[in-house]
Amino acid sequence: MTHPFLSTRAAEVPHPLLDRARALPTPRVALVNAGSVTALAGIREACEMGMAEPILIGDRAKIDAAAAEMEWDIRPYRFVEAPGDTASPAAAKLARDGEVDAIMKGQIHTSTFLMGLLPSKAGLRDPAVRCGHVFHITLPGDPRPLLLTDAALNVQPDVATRKACLAHAVRLARLVGVARPRAALLGATEDPIPSIPNTLESQEIAEWAATALPEADVAGPVAMDLALSEEAARIKHWDHPVAGRADILVAPAITTGNVLFKTLAFGMGACAGGVVMGARVPILLTSRAQKEPARLASAALGMIVAADR
Repeated sequence: MTHPFLSTRAAEVPHPLLDRARALPTPRVALVNAGSVTALAGIREACEMGMAEPILIGDRAKIDAAAAEMEWDIRPYRFVEAPGDTASPAAAKLARDGEVDAIMKGQIHTSTFLMGLLPSKAGLRDPAVRCGHVFHITLPGDPRPLLLTDAALNVQPDVATRKACLAHAVRLARLVGVARPRAALLGATEDPIPSIPNTLESQEIAEWAATALPEADVAGPVAMDLALSEEAARIKHWDHPVAGRADILVAPAITTGNVLFKTLAFGMGACAGGVVMGARVPILLTSRAQKEPARLASAALGMIVAADR
């Protein structure tokens, strides 16, 4: 039985995101552990829309069985035999060799997927660059995106990591058409207080952003109601360009971000495409419980970020 707080609305991929992506060159996308119908369905739709040239990585027998179940002829596409935990390292090698433009998570646990891609030995990132995950979230019938970072990668990010996540989110917001992004560094209160250390950190990050990210308006700390509700900001006499109009939410820790993402996706029927930024190629990350719209939105994000490298 469906819990009453879970939405029964189907997620919809926002057309402006698709239109922006389809105007770009088609990227080569490595699908890691492609041996399931759920994994193949998202990349199949992206492929049919001219948004991905798939490279299927994993156990060949499982991939063939899943493709047969969904009646998709995958013979034209490249296979890389790399079952289980070897799939992510195989994708990393393809990226190092310049043979793929993006890497997409298939039927594989997030930690296993990322452990093959992000350690220094994988060779996909400059040690001086911190990676961050950004969700692009839209509700059915409303294409305006809300970007959320970090809800999937950095567990307890320090100030430097949250600065990097904010910078990635600002870059992505501008790439998807938000001319001057408004970012809220989330906290339990809008007042920096020593008893909640991340509020002091948010204040520090906001002060840094005033110089480091002049193309954005950044406020922190900001309580959730003030970030999204102009009425709440008016009642509390909080006057800031971000007040009630945030385009970006920066979570203080992964638990906050993950709960928020899943509340929007499963509680409100939002479409949440995800991308890890800061590596040599964009890494497309979605929950295994999400269906094709989220995977297609992730593919679109991958196209957009890959084209900007």
